[in-house]
Amino acid sequence: MERAARPLNFLIVEDEPLISMDIEMMVEDAGHHVIAIAAALDEVEALPDGKAPNVALVDMHLARGSTGLDVNSYVQVRWPNAIIVFVTANPQKIPQDFAGAHGVIAKPFSLAGFMSAVQYLEEVVCNPPPVSAPPGSFVASEAFAAFREAP
Repeated sequence: MERAARPLNFLIVEDEPLISMDIEMMVEDAGHHVIAIAAALDEVEALPDGKAPNVALVDMHLARGSTGLDVNSYVQVRWPNAIIVFVTANPQKIPQDFAGAHGVIAKPFSLAGFMSAVQYLEEVVCNPPPVSAPPGSFVASEAFAAFREAP
């Protein structure tokens, strides 16, 4: 994984406008950039080349019949260095292996919990683990357990 510098670039994939606006505000309040917001896979596919996201926050249920798993697969190919985190009220729909994603933030989440998750992501993206660490070991599901709290 490449080392990134702060501020990080975030892609938000969420079909509920109020939730995407809240997430955008929290990401920007944490000092990072939101480079795009999309409601479905086709909108992610239509994003212009340019800045790649360091982090993609992806809901599981999206507009026009697409899913977070669809977006996850696409992001892994187009931006292989991006950290993918599912943000969902249905964490049970995420495969046990996270389908190659790095974690989950369960809805509803508190402001403090979300900000802690963003801080953790910043540390992981800006200071990746040594190459000798087993794949996926730096973002285990336990690391996100604190962010599964209700507000």
